[in-house]
Amino acid sequence: MSPIITRLRGEGLLARVMRSSVWTALGYGASQALRLVSNLILTRLLFPEAFGLMALVSVFIVGLTMFSDVGTHPAIMQHKRGDDPAFLDTAYTIQVARGVMLWLASALIAWPAALFYGQPELALLLPVAGLSLLLHGLEPTRVDTAARHLRVGRLTALDLVSQLVGVVSMVLLAWATQSVWALAAGWIVSSGTRLCLILLALPGAKSRLGWEWAAARDLLHFGFWLFLSTAFGFMVAQGDKAILGKYLTLEQLGLYNIGFFLASFPVLLGQTIGGRILIPLYRERPPGASAENFAKLRQMRFAMSGAIFALLSVMALGGEWLVDLLYDERYSMAGAILVVTAVVQIPTVIGMTYDQSALAAGDSRRYFILTAVRAVFLVTGLILGAESRGLVGALAGQALAAIAVYPVLIWLARRHKAWDPLHDACFAVLGLALAVVAIALDSSAIMALDATFGGQP
Repeated sequence: MSPIITRLRGEGLLARVMRSSVWTALGYGASQALRLVSNLILTRLLFPEAFGLMALVSVFIVGLTMFSDVGTHPAIMQHKRGDDPAFLDTAYTIQVARGVMLWLASALIAWPAALFYGQPELALLLPVAGLSLLLHGLEPTRVDTAARHLRVGRLTALDLVSQLVGVVSMVLLAWATQSVWALAAGWIVSSGTRLCLILLALPGAKSRLGWEWAAARDLLHFGFWLFLSTAFGFMVAQGDKAILGKYLTLEQLGLYNIGFFLASFPVLLGQTIGGRILIPLYRERPPGASAENFAKLRQMRFAMSGAIFALLSVMALGGEWLVDLLYDERYSMAGAILVVTAVVQIPTVIGMTYDQSALAAGDSRRYFILTAVRAVFLVTGLILGAESRGLVGALAGQALAAIAVYPVLIWLARRHKAWDPLHDACFAVLGLALAVVAIALDSSAIMALDATFGGQP
């Protein structure tokens, strides 16, 4: 253990990357554990329809967030003026204005959303849940500064405390009311607690409303393409729920949401770690600058992909057993959903470390092109698959979409000299073997899933 502890100490880039990776992995693991515990308790207090309804609320809240993202967070992480108070205050002003507009937008879309999905409760749930967007917009830029310098330990701890407070309030309210409103209230409590903890306990300069035209010009120039990227990125992140909400009943959507929650843990863990460490790492050690840089990035990439594949294998091979262990019989079908969703995510894991190389270089335009192509392929795959084979067809469409976008991902990675064909070939072989074994072991459950979810409700 001594060499590992020695590497974790100090202020060098490698030490900060390793510490940030460890903190992020521990924090994400603890966060998902809290979510799982709360999910297990809430499934015994509420019915599947409640989770389906909140999945729809999540689609709109995440959609508003992504359709309005102007990229202040990655801009602060990669810009040469990322520590300049005038630059930070301008970014904070943009962020606060965005939070206010998002809350108002959540109120404006509430009634049309309720009519579109035929769920009257959405008309009130959306504006209440939208308060979390306002609270998020008020967070100071010291959060971004901590990420820029790969010092995320305290921020991770504060995130976990705020989540714990939100989970406890959610469970207590669900026990008292047995209503979907407990889930919405938990979001608000968690967001409010996080804001208070950051203001009180996270070190850094105080954020103030301010404006500098040069800073605003740089922020908005970088953010323009990122704004377009996140608008398309909404369909990548939430397109499945948005589209399946029209093909599945609320109960079926709730089952899908539970299966997806478990299956997505490995990939979301990788994306969380990558989002925290890759931009600073690519910025300070560009892979095209030297063979040494590329070799170190290859080591990181193999380690990250190997860890994610190991976790994904657990979900793909033991999904049914895991759901039967954790949930009651009302949720048994989520086991097959977990298995298929885990298999579908294999192509995503192979190329998940490349796109941040563009953002680290300030190349938000090519990042947008990749995200737009990814969204178009994904939506097309989801709709065509859902029309032909219901949920199973939609999931298969997602896998085919991820494979189809791979050439565009390589185009971007080669532009920034980040592509590693040896890595991709190794994990493509492993992924194919995992998919074949998982589908063979759970073929009967997948066939039952196809029979139950194979058509429109």
